Amino acid sequence: MRLVTPESIRTLQKKLYCKAKQQPGYRFYALYDKVYRLDILEHAYELARANDGAPGVDGVSFEQIEARQGKAALVEQLAQSLQHKTYRAQAVRRVMIPKADGSERPLGIPTIRDRVVQTAVKIVIEPIFEAHFCEHSYGFRPQRDAHQAVDAVVQALLRGQTQVIDADLSKYFDSIPHAKLLRALAQRIADGALLHLIKLWLKAPVVDKDGGSGAGKGSRRGTPQGGVISPLLANVYLHLLDRVWERHAMQRRYGATLVRYADDFVVLCGKDSEPAMRLIEQVLERLGLTLNTAKTKLVNAREQRFEFLGFAIGMRRSRRSGKNYAHVQPADKALKKIKARVTELTARGNNPLPCELLVQQLNRVLRGWVRYFHYRNCSTVLERLKWHVEERVRTHLRKRHRLPTRAAAFRRFGSRVLYGHYRLYKVPTSAGWTRAHASR
Repeated sequence: MRLVTPESIRTLQKKLYCKAKQQPGYRFYALYDKVYRLDILEHAYELARANDGAPGVDGVSFEQIEARQGKAALVEQLAQSLQHKTYRAQAVRRVMIPKADGSERPLGIPTIRDRVVQTAVKIVIEPIFEAHFCEHSYGFRPQRDAHQAVDAVVQALLRGQTQVIDADLSKYFDSIPHAKLLRALAQRIADGALLHLIKLWLKAPVVDKDGGSGAGKGSRRGTPQGGVISPLLANVYLHLLDRVWERHAMQRRYGATLVRYADDFVVLCGKDSEPAMRLIEQVLERLGLTLNTAKTKLVNAREQRFEFLGFAIGMRRSRRSGKNYAHVQPADKALKKIKARVTELTARGNNPLPCELLVQQLNRVLRGWVRYFHYRNCSTVLERLKWHVEERVRTHLRKRHRLPTRAAAFRRFGSRVLYGHYRLYKVPTSAGWTRAHASR
């Protein structure tokens, strides 16, 4: 269930947004006292609670907080420590998330108390920066999502901008220079106490599962990927690229469209991609960031597919109409990952689990994946996933019930039984037909 923002907070955010919109050069100097307002901290707690997430280094979960001291007591305690400026950021717990290429991505998990305060700061400062974020920026912003970013890519392809710079930043979240980020924030925020809060989170030590510590006061780069405030900070910093792009009128002068989702972006060019590439390199050098040359590539979308936000995108010719259209489907890596997860959940080792619980876990995973990837030209991929799910569940039931052959399992556990008796989630195999697909 989506939380409704209280009217008192909405009023504050509207005032901040309008002020920032009307006066682009204005620097906000009285924001810190808004952060420790009880209504803002209470709403921040509810937002953090809705996102759930694992405990931080202190091992304290939401359930433990509510069983011991309660939400009201925690909020009051945070308000007091912020008001008297005794609040201190705790260390960040680092976990490693496997990536499709076999490497790992570090994820920083702040404690719940820090997540609540970060959310309160985000509530206060996000409207100020939202007032001037650019249209081609889609990541981690209100009323914007990945599908809108993909739609923008499709529109550019249909305009003939098929020379695609598929860009990849090297360890972006780990590379953001603190001094330059704080200067970017200070362009709109003059409140030293609030900037100090953000600096506390940037300098917080990072602790891994073995107890080893990194970063801390001496660190000059990076913002933990996983912190509530990190996506906003990442957008604030890369906003310089967006501004320079618009200032140079890259769309009008060179027919180059930038589509950015946080640190993941592509540039779609009509013919010559050199001016766009040159500008990107110049701006990133100013920002102290680098392109991953091994992963950044130029793709002709008429001949090859490129991946963006989990989707494989390229131009195809319709068998029905003979016209070219932009084909968007889940990338092979995304399909491989969900199939591996289904295989893991239905493995023989899960036989001791009650069947109802196993199916619930499987349904939860499938619904989340389909909610994102049931989009545009996804029918063939979803059909393959549906077949894999049925086969894996049927194989699991065969072993659980010790049936001798696959044919016996198919007779006993047909589709009606899987979806009717066991209530397995049925993966849809046809995409919603919208005007976006009309060219097909």
